[in-house]
Amino acid sequence: MDDMKGILIWVGLIAIIGIIVFLYQRMKKEIEKNGIETTGVISRITDVGGPDEINLQYYARYCTEDGKEIEGILQNPSKDLQEGQEVRLKYHPRFKNNARIVK
Repeated sequence: MDDMKGILIWVGLIAIIGIIVFLYQRMKKEIEKNGIETTGVISRITDVGGPDEINLQYYARYCTEDGKEIEGILQNPSKDLQEGQEVRLKYHPRFKNNARIVK
């Protein structure tokens, strides 16, 4: 009985991870296919890693099509970006807080 419970927990965790990956890939494709291009500025770079690792998260400030200025997370930053740097990016109207660098 305990073995079955453990298996079900693992199956549930794998299913949750699969759903997260699926939704991320869907958002990525939507931005690339139907994204709106705009110009933004790298607003901040933060280290979200633990004490023994460096994991940088890049943010950009940009205006959406409705004139609203937001700060969104960059999904595909390059390591040479610096705060204050202007960048071309794309975002999807449904995922305004997630942008991708136009390459």
